[in-house]
Amino acid sequence: MLPSNLHSADELNNFAQKIKDWALELGFADAKIVKPSLEQYKAQYQQWIDSGYHGTMEYLADHGDLRFKPEELHEGTQRVISLRMHYLPESVETVKRLQTPEKAYIARYALGRDYHKVIRKRLTTLAKRIEDVIGDHGYRAFVDSAPVLERQIAEQAGMGWIGKNTLLLSPKAGSWFLLGELFTNLPLPVDAPTQTRHCGSCDACIQKCPTDAFVEPWVLDASKCISYLTIEYKGSIPVDLRSKMGNRIFGCDDCQLVCPWTKFSKHTQENDFQPRHKLDQADLIELFLWTEDEFLDKTAGSPIRRTGYESWRRNIAIALGNAPYNEVAIKALESQKPASSELLQEHIEWALDMQQRKQHR
Repeated sequence: MLPSNLHSADELNNFAQKIKDWALELGFADAKIVKPSLEQYKAQYQQWIDSGYHGTMEYLADHGDLRFKPEELHEGTQRVISLRMHYLPESVETVKRLQTPEKAYIARYALGRDYHKVIRKRLTTLAKRIEDVIGDHGYRAFVDSAPVLERQIAEQAGMGWIGKNTLLLSPKAGSWFLLGELFTNLPLPVDAPTQTRHCGSCDACIQKCPTDAFVEPWVLDASKCISYLTIEYKGSIPVDLRSKMGNRIFGCDDCQLVCPWTKFSKHTQENDFQPRHKLDQADLIELFLWTEDEFLDKTAGSPIRRTGYESWRRNIAIALGNAPYNEVAIKALESQKPASSELLQEHIEWALDMQQRKQHR
């Protein structure tokens, strides 16, 4: 039940604006309200799954129709509050770091504290503020951690549009931001949906993808995406893709970097998203020689922990193979080979072979 002071349209509109103001106070860049209609995406999504474009991410094929029925994911859902938060620090280099092959490139969202924790805490605080005013309203917070079609929800809320690179683009902020959702049982007034996808004839993201992971506009073969390969995939990286990975050891930002809308991006002011352990400028050799204890210590509370120590070193071995000839790199690779797993040895041998080829050019 809504309190008596929230029954008229004007009262609900005023309260919805108050929620958005609170969101900005909590560090979000924008907040929109939507009553999502997601059944329309079911056939296309299932076709994507049937094509195997999700790779080994079986969780994307699980949960039945929950991702298309918000009211079943959270009982009583009437609206979704869609929010975004900037994550790129002003001091962090992007293109320049990609062009320095002996340095590691880590997707810029992963340099600081785990965004799941940062955003979920803010969402919960926002929900509690709402609760302080009207009492129990029935809510559930999500941050890329459940079967939620967050980009489709954000597009329907008017937050921006889904670009050809499958990321949400904002005319105010490009795509250097993260999304979160607050499912609520409140019948709040909704915002106007995004009517037009403003990509036009531009296909820079498709043409510049290092591994040609885009099947067509708006269709990503995740099994070829560097983000998938370096984070989610735990097996042997296909040989034909290794040289295309460059120095990208965790994630990939290329389809954002080449997008014209990136020029409108805003920098984050969040301390939690500032780089830890100088990961924005670390040498590949230094990271490759981390012990497992060092890895666990320096990735505590970081999204990088998700990849695991073995995959971390597998990824760096590939990057060292792609780097210019370096005797120190060769010694580092050779020193780690004897005690490594069969999987890691395979990638170290590939890297050594690549280094030796460069020596004789």
